[in-house]
Amino acid sequence: MLILRKLLFPFALLYGAITWFRNFLYNTGVLKSREYDLPVICVGNLNTGGTGKSPMIEFLLKILLPEYRVATLSRGYKRNSKGYVFLSGRESAAIVGDEPLQFKRKYPDALVAVDANRQNGISCLAEENPEVILLDDAFQHRKVKAGLNILLTAYDKLFINDVMLPTGNLREPAAGAERAAIIVVTKCPPDLGIDEMQRIRTALKPRNYQRLFFSYISYGEEIFGNGNARTLQVLAKVNFTLITGIANPVPLVEFLKERKFVFRHLQFPDHHQFSSAEIKKIASRDFILATEKDYMRLKEHIPAEQLWYLPINTKFITGEEAFKREIREFIKTK
Repeated sequence: MLILRKLLFPFALLYGAITWFRNFLYNTGVLKSREYDLPVICVGNLNTGGTGKSPMIEFLLKILLPEYRVATLSRGYKRNSKGYVFLSGRESAAIVGDEPLQFKRKYPDALVAVDANRQNGISCLAEENPEVILLDDAFQHRKVKAGLNILLTAYDKLFINDVMLPTGNLREPAAGAERAAIIVVTKCPPDLGIDEMQRIRTALKPRNYQRLFFSYISYGEEIFGNGNARTLQVLAKVNFTLITGIANPVPLVEFLKERKFVFRHLQFPDHHQFSSAEIKKIASRDFILATEKDYMRLKEHIPAEQLWYLPINTKFITGEEAFKREIREFIKTK
């Protein structure tokens, strides 16, 4: 695979040139972006997958819902439906996508919708009278001009160290980061030191108008399933199978191994649509632990007493209050 990616480098150059020219047309006003009167916050990345967009959306929902009527708009990746869908929470992941369903189930007061056409999605959501709209994974959707762009980049896969698809994982040239007002280095070691933060700051070279933050993924001390909770330590007493269909399962696997848990790991691609044969194989396990978004896809096919998930949360190493203040000040300004 690595050799094939290197051989495709000419196509990476071509793709980079095309996306650079597209951004140039938007930046110069030849192609038009639509702005909105209400606060629109975009959470996205330059690399494909695995930067922690969903935990960041949930972090924003958690801090904003007590104060505002908040909506989220996602594409609904790999869903079977088309067009605009406004979630009630009773839909299946196959119809609306696993992550939007996760948002709605976890935060019932949130207005959650999916639409690949972000302009149409925002227009439809406006009928629900939101006070804030969060755009999930929409950094490259230039037809909408968000009032605030939050760019995520994973600690071990900084966008400055990557190249364009298909050789690397960049969706657009690294210069696209200039559109962000906030850059968050995600999935950092929780004990990341000041010297390492400064090294990354020097490498990223944020502009004067950009704020840089560092966050990490925190795993809970309880697992959940079918509305029930059990202590994480129950995993030491059972023979369980870990199911992951996410971009980078390594941090979760390492977390479980650090706790000395013994388990079998069945790994699938990100947003994997499980086949009947795969579901049958998974269901043959007595105790199944999944990521939360995999749980959303499996819960309709696996008996409730067998299937559990371990939630994750975004936490900031430093500057959490400053980050929240940036968000609230933007909303108040709009």
